[in-house]
Amino acid sequence: MTTLIVRFLLMFFLARFLEPEAVGYYGLFTASIGFILYFVGLDFYIYTTRELLQLPQHERAKPLKAQILMSLCLYAAVLPITFALLVHLDWPRSLIWWFLAIAVLEHVNQEVFRLLIALSKQIQAGILLFARQGVWALAVIALMAARPETRGLNTVMGLWAGSGIATVLLGLWYIRRQSFGSWRHPVDWAWVRRGIKISTAFLIATLALRAMQTSDRYLVEAFTGLEGVAGYVLFLGVASALMTFLDAGVFAFAYPELISLHHQKDHAAARRRVQRMLWQTLSCCGLFAVASWLVLPWLLTWIGNPIYGRMIDLYPWLLLATILNAIGLVPHYALYAKGSDRPIIHSHLAALPTFLLMAWLLEKILPNLAVPVALAMSFALILVWKTVAYLRQGFGDSTNPPIWQ
Repeated sequence: MTTLIVRFLLMFFLARFLEPEAVGYYGLFTASIGFILYFVGLDFYIYTTRELLQLPQHERAKPLKAQILMSLCLYAAVLPITFALLVHLDWPRSLIWWFLAIAVLEHVNQEVFRLLIALSKQIQAGILLFARQGVWALAVIALMAARPETRGLNTVMGLWAGSGIATVLLGLWYIRRQSFGSWRHPVDWAWVRRGIKISTAFLIATLALRAMQTSDRYLVEAFTGLEGVAGYVLFLGVASALMTFLDAGVFAFAYPELISLHHQKDHAAARRRVQRMLWQTLSCCGLFAVASWLVLPWLLTWIGNPIYGRMIDLYPWLLLATILNAIGLVPHYALYAKGSDRPIIHSHLAALPTFLLMAWLLEKILPNLAVPVALAMSFALILVWKTVAYLRQGFGDSTNPPIWQ
């Protein structure tokens, strides 16, 4: 809950302390970080998690060691290309260097967080999440409020990177305390190749989804300029706080349990767990929607920049898109737990062209709302697709085998 509140407030303080152009760059930066993480991670955790939970405790170091070495190879290949692309986009050079450092730190922290969640270490994972997303945000707010000369993107990035380093060290300490067996076993590269084959199908679908959630900022910039990105990022940041809470408070507990129940073939318990996850998600979405809509006008007045007030019409659509995304994760995790990957992959692949087409069509008549409306329509498509797939299959023996079979 604390992380949710901090992330909710951070965007308002950035909007108050930074120029709209800087807020726009921050939005492009964070979206691009989220996108590049998939290239250095390949969504390999999807394969590792399901494999890891089936291994005895003393053999769990082997897949983790293989994943670490694979990631190092990916860093060597992906980061130089990323640098060249960012230079081509004409970003400020300081932001490019911050980008490379923070991308690595975010990836390591993300993988450690996912590992702890898979091992049902939710308390430790929650501590890491707050250290990774909450501590530096609090530090940014406090420092910029106390010292006006620090109000710039370098302060934000420096504290983000510093918090990332501290979180990596804490996460590695948690991992060291787990009894995973010997780390000296040779790497099973055949296992890695099999994992890449399996995760690549998911990666393509995830990249399609992430491309939608990255290109939205760039489309807003093309339609309305950097000031438009600033408003879009502010309201999207508010709405996205809901996902932060649901990830840590609902989904992090649900999907490891669903995987275990599926392996145990306790399908009745799995169905009850999906139903409980749905009601938890709907309740959180309803409470968040009411609370954020009541607080938002007051916070916009406090920011004091009329640019954001003129863009408040963005928020209902971005909130709707976020809620549809959240509800869609309920059938998503149910399908993922039972290894039914095709509906997940196909829905994500269909969403990207739907988003781009609708944004292009709506730009002619609703230039300021084209992107958030298109985003909501795309998440609605994903929700319907996954829900229909889950209702057809239920939680029993899958008639829809994993994509790699």
